[in-house]
Amino acid sequence: MSEVWLSGPVAGVTRELIPAVHALLQSAEDIPPALGDLSTEQIWLRPGGAASIGFHCQHISGSLNRLLTYARGEQLTDEQMAAARIEREPGTPPRDVTTMQAIALNAISGAVEAMRNSPRSALFDAREVGKRRIPSTVFAILFHCGEHAQRHAGQLVTTAKIVRGLNLTG
Repeated sequence: MSEVWLSGPVAGVTRELIPAVHALLQSAEDIPPALGDLSTEQIWLRPGGAASIGFHCQHISGSLNRLLTYARGEQLTDEQMAAARIEREPGTPPRDVTTMQAIALNAISGAVEAMRNSPRSALFDAREVGKRRIPSTVFAILFHCGEHAQRHAGQLVTTAKIVRGLNLTG
């Protein structure tokens, strides 16, 4: 099967956003097989101090939420900032692989839908990012949604391979 970026246009998505949507859709394809049969313990391991698989799932979700907030021309809420601070935490009890996969995939689906609903005429509208209100555009933020999610999906895939290679029984 070919990679998503070779699949052509995406229904309802303006051509400028197709590469970002392709990156999101590729992430959504890559995550389920990477998570596969991993245990809850495995998704929260930090081999060699690397970020856990669970973190990558939560960060994909949280970062997309934050970036889409900026793309709408809004600033982050206190709740969003608090959620960002605990993305590395597994929760009590630790969230399982099914939950973590759903968290990431639901966020990706929402981001694709947001891009479908982004009018071409607004893509180069000015936006501000972060507390320092760094200048950007809707287009730049939406593009970053795709590439950032793809980066973390790739790290998740690699970490899953490493975790599978560990001998957890001693």
